Amino acid sequence: MSALARVVRAGVGRRRVQTVVIGLVVMIAVTSAVLGGSLMVASRGPFDRAFSQQQGAHLAAQFDADAVTEAQLAASASAAGVAGSAGPFTNAELNLSSPMGNPVPPLTVVGRAEPGGAVDRVDVIHGRWATGPGEIVLATGERLRLPPQVLGQRWTVSDAPGSPTVTVVGLARSASQTADAWTTPAQLAAWTGPDGPRAYQMLYRFTEAGTAAQVQAGRTAVQASVPAAALDSAVSWLDIRREATGETVLLVPFLIAFGMLGVVMAVLIIGNVIAGAVSTATRRIGILKALGFTPAQVVRAYVGQALIPATVGAALGVVAGNLLTVPILAQTNQIYGTSDNGVALWVDAVVAGGALALVAVTALAAAARAGRLRSVDALAVGRTPRPGRGRWAARLTSRLPISRPVSLGLAHPFARPVRAVSIVAAIAFGAAAVTFAVGLGTSLNRIQEVEDIADVQVGQPHQGPRGGPPPGPGQPRGPVQPQSFGDPAAIERVITDQTGTDGYLGMARSDITAGGITGELEAVAVTGPDAARYYRMVSGTWLTGPAQIVVSTPFLTAAGKQVGDRIVLTDKGVDIPVTIVGEAFNIDDDGMQVVTDIATLRAAEPELAPSMYYVTVASGTDARAYATALTAALEPLGAVADGLSHEPDEMIIIINALTGLLSLLLMVVAGLGVLNTVVLETRERVHDLGVHKALGMTPRQTTAMVIASVVVTGLVGGAVGAGVGVLLQRTVITEMASSVGFRLPGAVLDVYGSVDLLLFGLGGLVIAVIGALLPAGWAARTRVAVALRTE
Repeated sequence: MSALARVVRAGVGRRRVQTVVIGLVVMIAVTSAVLGGSLMVASRGPFDRAFSQQQGAHLAAQFDADAVTEAQLAASASAAGVAGSAGPFTNAELNLSSPMGNPVPPLTVVGRAEPGGAVDRVDVIHGRWATGPGEIVLATGERLRLPPQVLGQRWTVSDAPGSPTVTVVGLARSASQTADAWTTPAQLAAWTGPDGPRAYQMLYRFTEAGTAAQVQAGRTAVQASVPAAALDSAVSWLDIRREATGETVLLVPFLIAFGMLGVVMAVLIIGNVIAGAVSTATRRIGILKALGFTPAQVVRAYVGQALIPATVGAALGVVAGNLLTVPILAQTNQIYGTSDNGVALWVDAVVAGGALALVAVTALAAAARAGRLRSVDALAVGRTPRPGRGRWAARLTSRLPISRPVSLGLAHPFARPVRAVSIVAAIAFGAAAVTFAVGLGTSLNRIQEVEDIADVQVGQPHQGPRGGPPPGPGQPRGPVQPQSFGDPAAIERVITDQTGTDGYLGMARSDITAGGITGELEAVAVTGPDAARYYRMVSGTWLTGPAQIVVSTPFLTAAGKQVGDRIVLTDKGVDIPVTIVGEAFNIDDDGMQVVTDIATLRAAEPELAPSMYYVTVASGTDARAYATALTAALEPLGAVADGLSHEPDEMIIIINALTGLLSLLLMVVAGLGVLNTVVLETRERVHDLGVHKALGMTPRQTTAMVIASVVVTGLVGGAVGAGVGVLLQRTVITEMASSVGFRLPGAVLDVYGSVDLLLFGLGGLVIAVIGALLPAGWAARTRVAVALRTE
């Protein structure tokens, strides 16, 4: 073994704290980077990957069974531009009820013999495919979010003659969203009967389908190959893709923010550790040079001492990062229907290589100073701080009405200002991570609360619960022009008189057009005393009368309007001039929904009345019992009440889990930085420590002095970190919203109170004190004779 190798090995073994800190910091940095990098890769186009894996349909077409034959549809697979097809499959819209008797939204049920094929390979997530009579497979993940426990349940087909029961034998997912449920062709024919409402479904893949024009060209070719008027409707995969990819973009700014925090903290801590190792080894460097080591050899020795633990830490970090990625990605696979295992070898290689390169560069910059030191200077100066540095702080703290050990500790950071600044930065990033994590989680939960305001939905039988109040994110749109109640006033009286009612919102839907915007839009006409409760205003005011509308950011952008402008709505051929009085956070219909008073649309539809009511129950009221009692009261009026689910969105669960995990990792890194710095400070001042002990300083006072040495840096770092965390939270949550074209209300952005900020600022002090406990205990146990002999 060469002399240089022996020096490297001795340095790694002798400075165990620095060795362990470097290894742990690199491991945590690599773990968080592998986790974030793998999820960023997975978040890039999960729909596209699922669509490719399942050979999704570029066009899902519905044909009139009376206008075209199965042979003609099979021949349409030869139309120009068609690369593959599946079908024809018979399908019908049916109403089903769960075992508890709760109706679900009308489902598109397709008669399909097997899930595979050249196009739209349906992924059976749980259970098996329907192969016999009385069996059905339900689609999960879109309109219905069903647990595996639904397997084996017997549901009722309300529309079929005799309302037969059917057994749920599987849960499946179609990337093309071609059906809400599947059964055998024979079973579907039995349910609909010879004269039942049936249609044919054909699924096509085109040679070119990257743009709307290419998909339209394929549709035109298919339509030309079948009899005229045979094509009822067709859904482009681009429309499904646009709706499905909305949530995935939320992960990207979130992961970038945490990735930047992790990288910057790793640079700070590693640089601080290496610089501290060099500064505390100045005398040893002088000895090495006196023995004949060249400046380059000295530099290589200290770079090697950093790379050995860093390599071990990087290897462990890659393993840990992949282990953490797998369960989290399993959840995203369930959401998007992908089948990624979470391990991307190129991500592992890039992260590990980048971490080691970072360590090498940082160590090289710090060790270069060691290479430039002259032997005589290193031997003469050793590791003694520059004379006079920090004396003003010592004199100032000595005047404070506190014990002398504490005042000495408070003055310590000012003797090494550069090192103190680095540890302040490390603590600041740890505090910023906590502040950001709590703020982001609170913001996301407040967005979720908009969905969860209503507890009960009142509708007509088989209209079914839609999962939440109308403005909630991700709510599926109801049936086209649902039938209104026969006597809305009577419905409202029953709701108002029901014990436990806290408020309600009546809602009617209508299709309209708006000046300057192409295509039809959905208008939601509201009534009731609590309509404003269900919306979060970004700017402007809520509705105060007729001829007013409230819209969201995408509508304003598309129309080129702003709050206060006038616009003309057209409903059933009648022009209705209205004023935009407010901008709300409402992502229904991609933010293009128009909310207005029901009196506004009655100018065109005099008989317009609510078709749905959303009810909020009083605090302490059992929503399920309330819905049962309200249903009994509403039955004479032909209405039913259903409880609404308040389960959190899967994406929010994932982001909250990642936020907590990555925040914990960053706080550990910050604590390790404090630990290393305090160890360096204690070892540099070990002779002074011996003098203090010889003069009567007790172990408890020694511990207090060491802990007091991090109080200033902890408080400053916590204050700075809290401010950075607030800024980061506002920036990231704003980017998450703007990436999908929305602005957020103040209630979602402004989530910190003065008490919260005070606690987050004190969090930096907590990190600092925890990091200082171990070296404080070491200092307290150091014997006087040992300390006095150490230089």
